[in-house]
Amino acid sequence: MSLPRRTRIALAVAGVLIAVPTAAVIVLMNYDWNRARPWLNEKVSEAIDRPFAIRGDLSLTWERQGRSDADRTWSDYLPLPHLVAHDVHVGNPAGIQAQQEMASVGQFAFSIDLLPLLEHKISIPVLRFDAPVVLLQRDGDGRNNWTFKQADKPSPWKLDLQRVVFTKGTVHYLDALTHVDAVAEVDTLNADPTYGVAWKVNGKWNRQTVSGGGKAGAVLSLQQQSTPYPLAADINVGGTRIAVVGTLTKPSSLTALDMRLKLSGPSMARLYGLTGVLLPETPAFATEGHLTGNLGGNASRWVYDQFTGRVGNSDIGGKLEYRYGQSLPRPLLTGAVQSKLLQFSDLGPLIGADSNAAKEARGVEPVQPGDKVLPVETFKTERWTALDADVGFQAQRITRDKDLPISKLDTRIGMQDGVLTLKPMNFDIAGGRFTSNVMLDGSGKLNPNAIRAELKAGARHLKLKQLFPRIEEMQATVGEVNADISLSATGNSVASLLGSSNGELKGVINEGSVSKLLLEEMGLNIGNVVLTKLVGDKQVKLNCMVTDFGVTNGLMQSRLFVVDTSDAKIDIAGTVNLGNEKLDLTLRPDAKGLRVISLRAPIYVRGTFKDPDVSIDKGVLALRAGGALALAVVAPVAAILPLINAGPGETTGCATLLAQQGGKPVAPAPGKTLAPKPPVKH
Repeated sequence: MSLPRRTRIALAVAGVLIAVPTAAVIVLMNYDWNRARPWLNEKVSEAIDRPFAIRGDLSLTWERQGRSDADRTWSDYLPLPHLVAHDVHVGNPAGIQAQQEMASVGQFAFSIDLLPLLEHKISIPVLRFDAPVVLLQRDGDGRNNWTFKQADKPSPWKLDLQRVVFTKGTVHYLDALTHVDAVAEVDTLNADPTYGVAWKVNGKWNRQTVSGGGKAGAVLSLQQQSTPYPLAADINVGGTRIAVVGTLTKPSSLTALDMRLKLSGPSMARLYGLTGVLLPETPAFATEGHLTGNLGGNASRWVYDQFTGRVGNSDIGGKLEYRYGQSLPRPLLTGAVQSKLLQFSDLGPLIGADSNAAKEARGVEPVQPGDKVLPVETFKTERWTALDADVGFQAQRITRDKDLPISKLDTRIGMQDGVLTLKPMNFDIAGGRFTSNVMLDGSGKLNPNAIRAELKAGARHLKLKQLFPRIEEMQATVGEVNADISLSATGNSVASLLGSSNGELKGVINEGSVSKLLLEEMGLNIGNVVLTKLVGDKQVKLNCMVTDFGVTNGLMQSRLFVVDTSDAKIDIAGTVNLGNEKLDLTLRPDAKGLRVISLRAPIYVRGTFKDPDVSIDKGVLALRAGGALALAVVAPVAAILPLINAGPGETTGCATLLAQQGGKPVAPAPGKTLAPKPPVKH
């Protein structure tokens, strides 16, 4: 019985539909795919815009691509042609001058969806590497070989690479921007729920030795950019330790890092060689916080947020943001940093004022001479033009070995084209307030080998007993200090800056009282010193203390230095040389009223800052003693007279003292302000 004509036609069509794919499969399975290598190399090279070549054997099998994760679909269970290529090579894009090709793989396996080929699309669900050797390189212009870009003329073929699976291999990272040249050896991990590969790294980062290791995910998704790729690392760079745990959420462009970052090292300044971020010299530090980053071709942004840690014995925390790109003349560091308790000694490395042992610990050559007090460590101004900054810093409390408490430090650290400013830098100290503006020009425009510095500062209502908490006798004192400082200088260290400084220092202590014992000791009133120690210390009224120093080329010359109380008056004259650190001061005490024994011989303060020498004018002292001895032969009762001082009488207040000295106010009284003065000419 013959079938109806329509049935025969339907069966024939069905047979053709079945036969054609079957024949195609048979042909694909038996075809020598090595003949297709030139065509495949050409099309892949065109799609990825860089050389691609399969130099070894190329074979085809059929495999189901079912995945074990929650993202699998029904299409993952369909058999697809699975190509296995040996000795595969990928070159670098045009414009990248590389030492080697981007990648070579011993065995390269992948499947291809057939239907997308009709749309000139090479769709690869999974790409597997066996023993890959990879070069990731970025040049000085920011161009890299890991970003796949379209050519100027759009290619008819497109590459759709969804996932990458790693096995044992080598990755070489070469970055001209951050000066990295490091090699990581990668190996496969088994039975790890989070990570699939482990790696060890060795090399150089800004000419510093790099070593360490870490872990990463086995499967890298290039299509689902929201899928986090796990990363963990713990490396040491030149003594600085960096530990991160987090994810990379846009692996196709190596951007969108989201990590927990731990940093520690001998000094924050060592981070410059690692990151290019300019930070000050500090004691040993350790911080931990949340790091997010976007590394783009034209602009990059890194945020270190909610970080906490310690610098020396001080705590630190806050948020910093680092940005660089074509729109900025230099990288920019912004943010806000806080400290609850800042140790004064931890600020020493900022200006090189720490010990030689501490310098060695933070990787700096110990250059401080044993006979010098002022720091001679030079500022590294060649780095100052590498970064602009606008960072706020606040410290609730600063202590100096539990003494001299400073609180409410508030400053704004600015860096613009090599000019560092602290405007303002204010803090509370000894019950008063210190305000200042600091400018350090390290741009090299004014002087290529030195810094141009300016300091404007004022102190108001500083309590004497809080300024000297360790001096027992000073605790009976209630006087206040008010002062103004105006200095400018050129140099490359604290010592050279002060040694070339010009300006003036002025101060007033008034409306208070001072320990009688201290005054008597300074006045050499031997009898009263003995009596005071027997019956106890007493307070004497402090009418005024006035200081006025002019500074020229580092030489401080006393224009007026007088201490006046109800019991004594002391005139001080001479110089303080900031250049060679030498003292040359003469104190002339003149006690008021009757004293049991009063030796009014001048007191000389000589020597250096490191080793000062205090002595009495022995000639005057001998003359007085000799006169007393001669009188004793004639009239024993009169022998005491040369050693008894009646004094010129008491003065009251700074106004009276200045009127007697023929001077003018050098600093404001409490609550007042100084009248503006013309700038000092140098």
